[in-house]
Amino acid sequence: MKEITKEVYLKWYEDMLFWRKFEDKLAALYIQQKVRGFLHLYNGQEAVLAGALHAMDLSKDKMITAYRNHVQPIGLGVDPRRIMAELLGKGTGTSQGLGGSMHIFSKEHNFYGGHGIVGGQIPLGAGLAFADKYFDRKAVTMCYFGDGAARQGSLHETFNMAMNWKLPVVFIIENNGYAMGTSVERTANHSEIWKLGLGYEMPSGPVDGMNPVKVAEAMYEAIERARRGDGPTLLEMKTYRYRGHSMSDAQNYRSKEEVEEYKKIDPITQVLDVIKANGYATESEIEAMDQRVKDLVVECEKFAEESPFPELNVMYDVVYEQENYPFLPHRL
Repeated sequence: MKEITKEVYLKWYEDMLFWRKFEDKLAALYIQQKVRGFLHLYNGQEAVLAGALHAMDLSKDKMITAYRNHVQPIGLGVDPRRIMAELLGKGTGTSQGLGGSMHIFSKEHNFYGGHGIVGGQIPLGAGLAFADKYFDRKAVTMCYFGDGAARQGSLHETFNMAMNWKLPVVFIIENNGYAMGTSVERTANHSEIWKLGLGYEMPSGPVDGMNPVKVAEAMYEAIERARRGDGPTLLEMKTYRYRGHSMSDAQNYRSKEEVEEYKKIDPITQVLDVIKANGYATESEIEAMDQRVKDLVVECEKFAEESPFPELNVMYDVVYEQENYPFLPHRL
């Protein structure tokens, strides 16, 4: 694995802080009714993404996830201004405003969604990996899903096929403790979800999902196993979300004290503590990073607000194409 240097820690801090502040801004825009529909935020889970990006080969490895999917494409290189524009339904968005919060895509940056169907991305992730193996691309797919989606039947079908065909895929459970508003302990007679992989003799294990170093180490081992042709791995990232399942979640299923306890091991704070302890940056340099983050969030908001909504015909142009179709031709 690439060495975790001073530069890595500084990048982790600035990236994770930006992801946090970007989503805080989305929450504010949602309250203003500028972001419509559902909005699922990633606050608290940033180390899972930061560590994975360090272990991946971003030139060819792929990522697919559920609907908590705004910051992953940013980490892979998508312009964050276009992500915010998509959330505001603007024509400059990643899907011209037609996908919205739950359906961010970027083929250019190997990000394949953003899926609103719970667990729907699990077999799709294996499908992406099958294509990579078939065409011998030496690429690996990171397939993310939540603790609730782990109860979907398609998971077992996918695990069986992935192991049988030794597909180059890493299955990652982002266990933030609650499937919507239901704790893991109430959904099954076991709470160590990673053990589901053992029934298929799949290498499996838990990971401290609040620490990007631990995530990077576990992800690198799994990715290299897949790239060698030895098949998939199942990793359960033990993480936590500070906000509700979505913006409409009243969070009556947990106490404020519990949330505050988890904030004591906040991934951004952990990284900042290392930076300060090792003298990787002065206070003024940290303040400069903080300001760059604030400025970029403002820039993203300005771009999204000032972007036009898509033309009405766009909604029809992407739906139907047929030679004798009597209405508008397919133009996109």
